[in-house]
Amino acid sequence: MEARALSIDGVWAFTPVLRGDDRGVFLESFKESVFVEATGRRFDLKQMNISVSRLGTVRGVHFADVPPGQAKYVQCFDGRILDLVVDIRVGSPTFGQWDAVELDAESREGLFIAEGLGHAFCALTESVTVGYLCSEPYAPTREHGIHPLDPELALPWPEGHDSVLSPKDAAAPLLSEALAQGLLPSFPDKWVSWTK
Repeated sequence: MEARALSIDGVWAFTPVLRGDDRGVFLESFKESVFVEATGRRFDLKQMNISVSRLGTVRGVHFADVPPGQAKYVQCFDGRILDLVVDIRVGSPTFGQWDAVELDAESREGLFIAEGLGHAFCALTESVTVGYLCSEPYAPTREHGIHPLDPELALPWPEGHDSVLSPKDAAAPLLSEALAQGLLPSFPDKWVSWTK
């Protein structure tokens, strides 16, 4: 498995070795030793989520209150997605910037997103299945969102079809509104889960 840091501090992509034969393929989807060596931190798994989405579905931009935040390790198990990480940490040198990676069921690449960052994706195929390993369980009172079509962010959603949003995501504030409301995490914050 190979790891590489992306342009936003706290984001890494992990590319597994695919071992194929006439039966199919085997891979190590997540390996703690590789993860710790690349990131310098542990990842304590508390919950796994699976979402199934149709073409054009946009989920996010989601984030959780820090502390404790919610780190995620995301993989696409079926289909193909455009996965986006948005730096929403007040005081970060890359505040308001994003990085994008295509994740698919062929490469099985995984994306780690640290606490305090915003996460979103768009389904690029007729159906996608996405899995998230999470460092903290879902807690509705600590969960927030930023409108994924915020023109200030100018996220690179694919053209050619309408974005399908949940009512919650469609009602989410713009980045500037979330900042004014005091919803955004601060940078640099190091959390207990980083040093365990």
